Amino acid sequence: MDAEDWDERYAASELVWSAEPNQFVAAELGDLTPGRALDLAAGEGRNAIWLARHGWRVTAADFSQVALDKGRQVAGDTPVRWVCADATTWSEPSAYDLVLLAYLQLPAEQRRAAVRAAYDSLASGGTLFLVAHDSTNLTEGTGGPQDPAVLMSAEDVLADLGDLPYELVRAERVPRAVGDGHGEQPARTAWDCLVRLVRR
Repeated sequence: MDAEDWDERYAASELVWSAEPNQFVAAELGDLTPGRALDLAAGEGRNAIWLARHGWRVTAADFSQVALDKGRQVAGDTPVRWVCADATTWSEPSAYDLVLLAYLQLPAEQRRAAVRAAYDSLASGGTLFLVAHDSTNLTEGTGGPQDPAVLMSAEDVLADLGDLPYELVRAERVPRAVGDGHGEQPARTAWDCLVRLVRR
């Protein structure tokens, strides 16, 4: 999907994603000392807004202006810098203490460009945090993209970085509960990949 396709998707509903932050973002990043953060491919900015409300100076970048406009409206008085830009060509070298990539759905070559752009945006000692639909979710999980070309594993993400210097904190497949398990609908499990590392 290109920016125009995403504009149409974001324009078609009030919020495509939840207004709450992703559960892994909240769990993993809540104890970091706030500084400068970049939410790359931010969509409607739910994670960017959460970070800003926790003291971070946040830039939210996405190639869908419709998504950014919605995020700005949801943010209200919460200070976030909203930038219309493509994650694969982003360039603000060594500018951030935290870079977040959440559920970016791109084929391998474009994903590699986005992952490297995210890494390049980190200052030394900064944290890169990526969470995405895992490749195994297609056959073992529920929901998410049905195109295997835009799914990934933690190993794929590390391979994207090649021999760039970093300290690995986490790289694994993690379960995410979908639904609450009440009533007639049982709780289901989606599988995500999660990568957290520190640039050296």
